[in-house]
Amino acid sequence: MNKQTIGIIIAIITALISWFNHDRAAPPKQAPAQQQQSAERAPAKQAPAKPSQANPARDVEKVELVNSTKAVGHRDFSNAKKVLPEVFKGLEEDFYCGCHYSGKKMDLRGCGYVARKSQTRAERLEWEHVVPAWVLGHQRQCWQQGGRDNCTDADATFSMAEGDLNNLVPSVGEVNGDRSNYPYSAWTSNPTPIYGSCKTIVDFQLKRAQPREEVRGRAARITLYMHARYKLDMSSQDRQLMCGWAKQYPVDAWEKARDKRIVRLQGEGNPLVSEPQRLASMCP
Repeated sequence: MNKQTIGIIIAIITALISWFNHDRAAPPKQAPAQQQQSAERAPAKQAPAKPSQANPARDVEKVELVNSTKAVGHRDFSNAKKVLPEVFKGLEEDFYCGCHYSGKKMDLRGCGYVARKSQTRAERLEWEHVVPAWVLGHQRQCWQQGGRDNCTDADATFSMAEGDLNNLVPSVGEVNGDRSNYPYSAWTSNPTPIYGSCKTIVDFQLKRAQPREEVRGRAARITLYMHARYKLDMSSQDRQLMCGWAKQYPVDAWEKARDKRIVRLQGEGNPLVSEPQRLASMCP
C-alpha cells in the first residue's frame, strides 16, 4: 500500500474510535412518558422565603397633656413640677435620706446629711425620676436624634412619661445627681455611708445605686408600674429584684396618701398601691 492509502485507513480508524467513545458517554434518551415521570418526581422549586416582619412598635395609650394646675390629667415634666408640692404637702421628706424640707430648702442638719462633694446642691430640693429619664427615652428615635430635650419637645409619649407624677419623688439634690441614671441594686446589708447618716449609697465604679431599706418597696412599685404603663423593657434580673422588694416591703401609709393625691391631680395613680393584689399577676 502506498502512503496515501495508509493515511486514509488511519483517518477512518480514528473516526470510528471517536464515534464509539461518544456514544458510550451520552445518556440514553428517555421516551416522552419517561421524561414526564422524571419531571413529576423532581422536587418543586420553593419560592424564596419572605423576610420576617419586624414586631410592630408597642404603642402606649396617648392622652392629651394638661397645663393648668387645676386641671386633671397627665402633664409634661415642667408642669408636673408645679403640682408636686401639692402631692407631697405634709409628706415633705426626701426619698433617699429621709431629710425634711421646706419650700426648696433641705434641712440637712436635721437628718445628719453630710455633703459628699457639693454642699450647694445638697441643700437644694430636686425632683427625682425613680425610673430615670434616660430609661424612658434613650431607645426612642427622638433621643437618638437630639437627646432628652428633643424628646421633650417632639415626643408626646415621652413627655407624658417624663411628667408622670407616679414616678417623681423629692430628693436631696446631690443624691439625685449622683444616682444619675444608674439602676437600683442591693449588694450589701451594711453599707458604708457616703452622705453622713444617709443610708442610700451609690457605687460609681459599677454604676449602681442602693436605696435605703425604708423606700425599697416604694421604689419597686413605682418601677414596675412605669415599665408596665409605658411598655419599657426590663431585664429578668432587675424584675426579680423589684418583685422581691415589692413583696418584702408592703404598701405603706406614705404611698397611700401620695397615690390618692396623684389620682386627684392626674386621674391615674399606681394600681400596685391602690390594689396591692395586682402584684401577684405581675410578679407570680
